[in-house]
Amino acid sequence: MSFRLGVDVGGTFTDLLLVDEENGDNFTAKVSSTPHDSSIAVLDGVEKICKASGVDLALIRSVMHGTTVATNAILTRRGARVGLVTTRGYKQVLHIARSFVPGGLGGWVTFNKGELLAPLELTIEADERVDARGRIVRELDEAGIRVGLEQLRGAGVEALTVSLINAYANGENEQRIGRIAAEVMPGVPVSLSSEVVPEMQEYERTETTVVNSYVRPQMASYVQHLQDELKVRIRPDVRLSILRSDGGLATCQSATHAPVNMLLSGPAGGVAGAIWFCSRAGYSRVLTCDVGGTSTDVALIDENHARLRRETRVGDIVVRAPSVDVRSIGAGGGSIASVPELTRALRVGPESAGAVPGPAAYNLGGTEATVTDANIVLGYLPEIQRLGGDFVIRRDLAEAAVQKVADAMGITLYEAAEGITRIANEHMYGALRLISIEQGYDPRDFALCVFGGAGPLHGNALGILMNTWPVIVPPGPGVLCAYGDATTRVKDEASRSVIRRLSEMSVEEVIEILDHLSESVRSSLAEQDVPAHQQQLNWEADVRYQGQALLLTLEIDLARLREQGLDSLTAAFDAEHERQFTFALSEAHELVNLRAIARASQPMIADKQLKLDGGDPQAAVVGQQVIYYAGAEHTATVYTRALLCVDQRINGPAIVLEVDSTTVLLPGYCARVDSIGNLLIRPQGDQEEVS
Repeated sequence: MSFRLGVDVGGTFTDLLLVDEENGDNFTAKVSSTPHDSSIAVLDGVEKICKASGVDLALIRSVMHGTTVATNAILTRRGARVGLVTTRGYKQVLHIARSFVPGGLGGWVTFNKGELLAPLELTIEADERVDARGRIVRELDEAGIRVGLEQLRGAGVEALTVSLINAYANGENEQRIGRIAAEVMPGVPVSLSSEVVPEMQEYERTETTVVNSYVRPQMASYVQHLQDELKVRIRPDVRLSILRSDGGLATCQSATHAPVNMLLSGPAGGVAGAIWFCSRAGYSRVLTCDVGGTSTDVALIDENHARLRRETRVGDIVVRAPSVDVRSIGAGGGSIASVPELTRALRVGPESAGAVPGPAAYNLGGTEATVTDANIVLGYLPEIQRLGGDFVIRRDLAEAAVQKVADAMGITLYEAAEGITRIANEHMYGALRLISIEQGYDPRDFALCVFGGAGPLHGNALGILMNTWPVIVPPGPGVLCAYGDATTRVKDEASRSVIRRLSEMSVEEVIEILDHLSESVRSSLAEQDVPAHQQQLNWEADVRYQGQALLLTLEIDLARLREQGLDSLTAAFDAEHERQFTFALSEAHELVNLRAIARASQPMIADKQLKLDGGDPQAAVVGQQVIYYAGAEHTATVYTRALLCVDQRINGPAIVLEVDSTTVLLPGYCARVDSIGNLLIRPQGDQEEVS
């Protein structure tokens, strides 16, 4: 018997999920996050979940962790002191950037550029030059660079970035500087752009490698500390893996060497968990909505694959690293409702009560009304519910907080509470439109998967706004990010910039490059204890019209490429361009980047066996609750989700309770339990519902 443990750190709660690999049984736990040191909550959660489940710590063989350490280091500007080495004449590469100023035409008037992660006083120039074809046209002045590195050592540099012109085509000079740095400043981590992101565009490559250096010492310290503690508390051979921004897993060694790939580690876990449950239920096209205490994250899944983007944005920093295309907004259970005196108009968020002091109803010191408090006033969160199994809800405190909003607007308590939830729903609706309609997708062609502690509270309302059915509430929605961490697989990728017209290339040239990249990622996974027979390879190409700045990423079918030649790429690009932008051009096509992606095989986890009883769900009823919806009171039946069986149907209004979340079923809607354990919400009378 062996177990896998998934751990996801959020702004309010840290979620844990323990899965028995042999029979699929799982156990969940929630603990308050500890923002000053997230490992404290992780270790406390490990103790809590094993104590509650009765599982011996020694039976846990793998720990998969979604972490916000790298993200927080950037947002709080508490990373390492970074030194930068550039080619002579390019010292201001980070300052010049792309000459972009956010905002309207007058944005430059109010725009204050943030401090650079590698300041000018810690930037030195290397006397060397490589041309665009990778030929060394000026040899590296090793004596000069040694002097410069000694100056950086004296300035207290904690991490070093080396990013030379055209290093993506030939990284030899970067490697030479890396070897000298190891002699001059031993113990200081060195990030080479030719290893971190060997792609064209000097600013993006430099910025990405600088960010990697900026978060590297803190990430390395955190991962090493957590791994050491887990080895002591669990077992010496326990394997700790860190979730990547693109939804794959990385070993501790890979995570500490390239932490820039972990910037959006947290949100990617929820998307991976949604794919796990929705694909098994037969839904391959899904919009996801993860509503936590601080924010809401939305993403799009098409044919069981999350939509990815080649850039990751954290605050005002954009790096060239793959990530799940997650859009985040400041709307969650802890979002604070306020009524500014100037406008007397209700506002919800983006300010959040967070874990401390939290919503008023948590009785932890919070006094401002939040979305959670509004849901409690409306009856959607019954007082018998204990959030995370421990947090007792105080309805009186929630009512007192929401009443202040009502008084400020001159309306009733229930009108204020419903107004708060409606505005929160509209914020979430806007994010879902951004990820679907504004990307060329019709949301009516998708299901909607809601999760997070507050997602199922708002799922039915979001389905109405989006006209997206069914609304899927997976098992353990409050800890789905942790489930995604536990069920995802090791992943790595390698890329190369090409920048040539497809008409000037042969299919043999392209396949030769892909074979070289494939060998690189195969070796990488082999070093992470994933043998070749357990690896799955995919290939991608970044293509554009010649002269165009926009890139579109296309999946490559290697068999079709060999059979149809490069025309298969140009045809696929034109079709995708027309889908997204409604037109295609007759311009020449340019191949910019090629990429190989290797994944380990899916983890062997048995599906949990559910009760096959489609009879009367009355055995799951634990009471009734008065709720307020659409200006009127309704009596809702309250169910315990753990007692619902496969194929049972319940009609709204209803509330379904579980340890980590609460699902609200509005009047006129119903839910069915499918064979996977998902709750499928649809309008009553829907043809698929009654079939």
